[in-house]
Amino acid sequence: MSFSVLFEDEQYIAINKPRGILMHRTRISEDTVFVVQRLRDQLGQRVYPVHRLDRATSGVLIFGKSSEAAGLLGEQFMDKSVEKKYLAVVRGWAPEEGVIDYALADPDSGKGLLPAVTRFRRLGISEIDAPIGLRYKTARFSLVQAAPETGRRHQIRKHLAHLNHPIIGDKKHGDVKQNTYFRNVFNMTRMLLHASELDLVHPATRLPVRITAPVDEEFLKALELVNLGSFLPNLP
Repeated sequence: MSFSVLFEDEQYIAINKPRGILMHRTRISEDTVFVVQRLRDQLGQRVYPVHRLDRATSGVLIFGKSSEAAGLLGEQFMDKSVEKKYLAVVRGWAPEEGVIDYALADPDSGKGLLPAVTRFRRLGISEIDAPIGLRYKTARFSLVQAAPETGRRHQIRKHLAHLNHPIIGDKKHGDVKQNTYFRNVFNMTRMLLHASELDLVHPATRLPVRITAPVDEEFLKALELVNLGSFLPNLP
């Protein structure tokens, strides 16, 4: 299976990463399929990741076709000039909009708590007849657009959980009862988080570039099951 290409020129290529696949080989995983190796084979050349997405997250992922190109674009990610937007289905009715300013631990840095900021807005709400938690006869959901201003590990997942609106399907930071219901009743195991858009300035041309990624069929199915499909934004 080949990746869906969202953008490509002489310096860069962006794909719509499927959920459930790791970026590259690690010593702690027994996986045999990885994004970097598969894209390299698809193009017939080496590629260099500019940023990362979790195994469970789908969406826009961009690579340099040289280490120099990746480094130049990586500087924009480091100085926070790249705008990233994600779509998430969360438990409950989230606020209409807000900013989550909540420091997070970053195990990779070894520096303890680091500043972390995520802007968000609610795109739509729904309610279905399902006593998932046994406390109420119905279950409420929101479709949220999240824009992280920093890049901490699992930032959106942790921030929405901190807001008491965890992402459906998030095994580590989510709601066990919700996840179990989606698995047993809807036969759905994916985490409902998708990197839908990247806005950046092309390092070579200095022109603005917007890259968008449509959600996959499983995400669409989840939106329809919880009556949120009509709130999905139309991506160019």
